[in-house]
Amino acid sequence: MPVIVQKYGGSSVADADKIKKIAALIAAVKRGGTDVVAVVSAMGKTTNQLIEMAQSLSSDPEKRELDMLLSTGERITMALLCIALNDLGIKAISLTGSQSGIITNDRYNDARVIEVRPFRVQDELAKGQVVVIGGFQGVSYKRDITTLGRGGSDTSAVALAAALNAERCEIYSDVDGVYTADPNLIKEAKHLPEMSFQQLQEMSEAGAKVLNAQAVQFAKEAKIAIYSRSTFNPGRETVIREAQPSDKTTVIAVVHETDIIRVILEDKGMAELLDFLETRSVSVKELNYLHIDDKNSFRISFVISKKNIHSWEKTFKALKGMFGDKISIDDSLGAVSIIGEGFSRDNKIITGTLAVLTDNKIPLYGAATTSFRLSVLIKKEHVEKAAGLLHRLWLESEY
Repeated sequence: MPVIVQKYGGSSVADADKIKKIAALIAAVKRGGTDVVAVVSAMGKTTNQLIEMAQSLSSDPEKRELDMLLSTGERITMALLCIALNDLGIKAISLTGSQSGIITNDRYNDARVIEVRPFRVQDELAKGQVVVIGGFQGVSYKRDITTLGRGGSDTSAVALAAALNAERCEIYSDVDGVYTADPNLIKEAKHLPEMSFQQLQEMSEAGAKVLNAQAVQFAKEAKIAIYSRSTFNPGRETVIREAQPSDKTTVIAVVHETDIIRVILEDKGMAELLDFLETRSVSVKELNYLHIDDKNSFRISFVISKKNIHSWEKTFKALKGMFGDKISIDDSLGAVSIIGEGFSRDNKIITGTLAVLTDNKIPLYGAATTSFRLSVLIKKEHVEKAAGLLHRLWLESEY
């Protein structure tokens, strides 16, 4: 019997009535002759509430215990969904991430999946059961419970789809796919019916509230198509699949991110700095290294996304204590990114974007490029305006 993996986000399982509706949707698929593995998030804002509860007891909760706490949110959802399915006459069993065979590294709060051993899942499917799995969690090779960071339920779903050789992976949320920009910010944002794995990865890395970047990597490696859909408003969808490289320079989206920090370190201490951040489970991106020959020293800069950092103030104080005036930490900046393809072929996307910023008196504080993305650092107060201007330039006109 064919297998599909479905993932339901927090808004889709926010209350008992919605869980009942999802149970009915899953039951219809199962009765149609397809095996279903459902990966669920915590209900509504449960994860945020658990974090707030932990921080009411400690400004810097111990990371292992925080993961143990946060993993309970998905367990509530998966048990409730199984209760609803069994009430409909559909045999269902709930499994945690560890019971499902999701093995991670030993990094808390933002763990990475290193292997999936889905033997228990396969056994339950063979018995005719719908398997409901708590997303966002796994078990480290040291047998500790770990969580996968924001969007980690996407990773759970796609990693399981790859391990099970599923026909496809369906991601359900409160939106009907991916748009050319955040439709809450830019009313002219357009729905994207199809895009490539690489383009979606770049959007995710740039801060878009789309699929988790590691989830897309699993799908790309296993060549499993992802269908991003609305849970309760069926119709449109975005299909993410492998695409043939294009010889054209194209822009498909404008993404913005405001919850970031830029770090600059002068002279010595790069290894010490990066090692310290690793012990705090803090990932860096846009790393730049500049060797200064006449001084035989260097300057490094990078960006940190705060979305997975639960105790930034303590980390900030520790960094200032370690490096003093040699380190600069700036939380006044935001990023706007242009996503597309072929940016390394010519400079028109770069020159056009910089011209818009200059013409509108928006100072530039940094830039980085790949073949699929151009990101600029500007002051947070200019981010929304810049995103709108660049969307108008690249996606609402024939450039």
